[in-house]
Amino acid sequence: MEHILSLSYGKDSLACLGAIEQLGWPIDRIVHAEVWATDTIPADLPPMVEFKAKADKIIKERWGIAVERIRSKYTYQDGFYMVCGKNGRASKSKCAGKIYGWPFQRGPWCNSRLKQHVLEKLPKEAVQYVGIACDEPGRFHVFGEKKKSPLVEAGWDEVSCRRWCEENDLLSPIYTTATRGGCWFCHNQGVEQLRLLRRNYPDLWALMLKWDNDSPVTFKADGHTVHDFDERFALEDQGVVSADEPWKWSYLEEVQLKWR
Repeated sequence: MEHILSLSYGKDSLACLGAIEQLGWPIDRIVHAEVWATDTIPADLPPMVEFKAKADKIIKERWGIAVERIRSKYTYQDGFYMVCGKNGRASKSKCAGKIYGWPFQRGPWCNSRLKQHVLEKLPKEAVQYVGIACDEPGRFHVFGEKKKSPLVEAGWDEVSCRRWCEENDLLSPIYTTATRGGCWFCHNQGVEQLRLLRRNYPDLWALMLKWDNDSPVTFKADGHTVHDFDERFALEDQGVVSADEPWKWSYLEEVQLKWR
């Protein structure tokens, strides 16, 4: 029976390697479900692409296992423009005949189509290790005979995971600007991450604006779009508002009316 670590390169996921060592558990394979934005653009920003290559080297040297990168036949853009209800899927949904567009907050198609479906192709008899810390009880429902968390068994919380990654030169650069990792186009990211994306990667931001124009679903569940964020950041650039002051979306509407 194979024992496989499902790796995301986040601190909890990488710290599983340390917890596995501490527990003396077997590990045969390390697999990473890699997402691509388009056929030529990865879902990771350049610093993360470099970090993943560095982490792969460290893992190979220390644990003797090469990280396997597997990916869906679809890119994020493929899924974004896929027509809802095609081939009988969701044919009775209110979105039938439209493209999927931005994923919903709950049950996002990107997670199931680009990650879960890929990992489901792993041997069914294998035991899969996942990076869920002991202070995340809300996620314990995924555990079973074939899915385990070394972190929970070792009693490692998220603080312990970060410490282990720092001590082993395996802390992702994403944590210097954010509390969570993920794709650069993720609808769950916060304002600061979006602001940095717009500032540092204008070409990627332009692609998000294009997708936003085409999407039948708003970027955020509260109804706000990428264009709303773009207007907000533009006002900051112009000095009309400060990025440091508390923000209310109603303020954007007030400023828009004032400056028309």
